[in-house]
Amino acid sequence: MAVPSEERPVDLAAALTRAERLSERRLRAALDGTGCSTDAWRVLSLLADGDGHGMTAIAACVLLPPPTLTRLMDQLVDDGLVHRRVDPMDRRRILAYLTPRGLDLWGALDRRVAESWAGLPGGGDDELLAALLNRLVARLEDSAPAGGRAVPLR
Repeated sequence: MAVPSEERPVDLAAALTRAERLSERRLRAALDGTGCSTDAWRVLSLLADGDGHGMTAIAACVLLPPPTLTRLMDQLVDDGLVHRRVDPMDRRRILAYLTPRGLDLWGALDRRVAESWAGLPGGGDDELLAALLNRLVARLEDSAPAGGRAVPLR
C-alpha cells in the first residue's frame, strides 16, 4: 500500500535532481539562439565578477572535467570573450578574465536569463533559496570524503 504524500519523508536528492533538470531546461531555453551553451554561460557568469579565476577554480564551479573546460576556454578566447593573464601573485598560475566584449555579451545574456526566471511564482524567495542551497553545499562539503570542494552559488 502506498504511503500518502503528506506522510512520506522528503526525498531531498530527488527534489534537487528535478529542480536542477528543470532549471537547466529553462536556462537552455533562455540561451537558445544566442550561440552560447549553458557551460559557456556558467563560465562567463563566474568570470563576470572581474576577479580573475584559475582553471581549477573554474572547473570546480562549472563542474566540467579539465579537458572539456580547456576546450571551452580555448573557444571563448578564440571568440574574443575571455583573455588569460599570468597571476601577479603566483607567476605559475594563469587567470581568466572577461574581455570588454565578453562582459557585454554576458550582460545581454544575463538579462535574458533573468527575464526567463522573472515570471516564476515565488520569485521573491531567490535569496533565501540561494542561502539554503549554499548552506546545504557547505554541509555536504564538510561531510564529503577527501577530494573536492564546490564553489558557493552566487
